[in-house]
Amino acid sequence: MDLRKLKTLIDLVSESNISELEITEAEGKVRIVKADPHAGMAHAAPAPMVYAAPAVAAPAAAVAAAPAVPETPVETGHVVKSPMVGTFYRASSPGAAPMVEVGATVKEGDSICIIEAMKIMNEIEADKSGTITRVMCENGQPVEFGQPLFIIE
Repeated sequence: MDLRKLKTLIDLVSESNISELEITEAEGKVRIVKADPHAGMAHAAPAPMVYAAPAVAAPAAAVAAAPAVPETPVETGHVVKSPMVGTFYRASSPGAAPMVEVGATVKEGDSICIIEAMKIMNEIEADKSGTITRVMCENGQPVEFGQPLFIIE
């Protein structure tokens, strides 16, 4: 769900008589609960947000019988994560060169990719200076909130 849409929903709940709002969409579920004004607070706290990915139920027997999976090596460096759900693009337009490649040096604030969400192209910026050591997504791949996109060292 787009962060602007979440902000709009929070504003609507805070300005209305609604105390709780829950919305389920294909990419997840959002629940907004207004703080109780009679809880003795001197000022209103921001409404808590819960974002959960869709639950996938697995039979208990299948989980118990699953063979041990060898651990994958832990990535070193700073992980740039997706700030939203959408479609990952490495370039600003089809056929253009990728914004960054492995080995590219980036500064904090440099645009490193685009995530399309609700037909809006959102430029994602590096939140740390360094060298791109790994690209974690394929061009055109759907991404989730918090999914690793790049590793910067």
